[in-house]
Amino acid sequence: MKRIFLFLMTNLAILVVISITLRLLGVDRIMNQSGGLNFNALLIMSMVMGFAGSIISLLMSKWMAKRSVGAHVIETPANATEQWLVNTVKRQAEQAGIGMPEVAIYDSPEINAFATGWNRDSALVAVSTGLMNNMTADEAEAVLGHEVSHVANGDMVTLTLVQGVVNTFVIFLSRIVGFVVDRMIFKNERGEGIGFFVSSMIAQLVLGVLANMIVMWFSRYREFHADTGGAQLAGKQKMIAALERLKLNQEQAALPKAVAAFGISGGGGISRLFMTHPPLEERIEALRRAV
Repeated sequence: MKRIFLFLMTNLAILVVISITLRLLGVDRIMNQSGGLNFNALLIMSMVMGFAGSIISLLMSKWMAKRSVGAHVIETPANATEQWLVNTVKRQAEQAGIGMPEVAIYDSPEINAFATGWNRDSALVAVSTGLMNNMTADEAEAVLGHEVSHVANGDMVTLTLVQGVVNTFVIFLSRIVGFVVDRMIFKNERGEGIGFFVSSMIAQLVLGVLANMIVMWFSRYREFHADTGGAQLAGKQKMIAALERLKLNQEQAALPKAVAAFGISGGGGISRLFMTHPPLEERIEALRRAV
C-alpha cells in the first residue's frame, strides 16, 4: 500500500510540474493557427514531458527508496555488523573518489543491494538483511564495491539522461504519427481529432516498448562496468565469489522499479531484451576473462 501511494504521489507531482512548465513556456498547444503541427512547440513539449518524470524520479530517488523498502539508515552503528558496513563503504568511497554515501539496511530475506541518488557525493547504498545473513564478509564487500562503483560511474544520472532522451523521441514521433493518421486517414482538417489521440497513443505504446529495449540494453552494459569496479575495490576473486553466491540464490525478491536497475542482481522481463541485468553466468565469465 505504501509503494502504491508513493507511486501515485510521484506521478501526480510530475503531472503538475509538466503542466506548469508547458504553460509557462507557452507550448501547451502543438497546433498552429493554420491547423498544422508546430514542430518547435512539439519538440519543447516532448522534451519537457520526456525529461520531467526521469529527473523528478532521480531527485526523489533516495527518499522514495528508503520508504519503499523501509530502509534503516545507519547514523550511529549499533553493532559490529553495522560498523563494518559503514567502514567498508567509507573505505571504498575514498578509493573511488566520491563523497561518503548514506549506508542503510532493509529487512528482506533475499540477497540483494542497491545504490541510488542524484549526486555521486550524496548517494545511498543499501543492503538487505538476507545479504548480510547469507554472504561471507568477502562476498558482501564485493557487493558493496559493485554498488559504490555505480555511484562513482554516475550511472544514476546517465540512465536518467538516456531515459529522458528516448522518452522525448517517443513522445515527439508518436504525435507526428497521430497527426499524419488524423489528416490522411480520418480526413480531419482542423485541430486534434479522435484519430490523432487514438493513433498517437498506440504509436507511443509501440515506440515505448522499443525505447525500453534501448534503456535496458544500457542498464545491462553498465552492470559489467560496475562488476569491474567492484573487482577493483574489493578484489576480482571476491567479486566472482559474490556473483556465484547470487547464482545459487536465483530467486531474488523484486526491488522497487525506481532502484531495480541499480541492484546487485535483478530479474528479466519477457525476454533478454527487457532484462535490467545480464545473466550471472555472463557476468562471471566476463570477470574471469578480465586481466
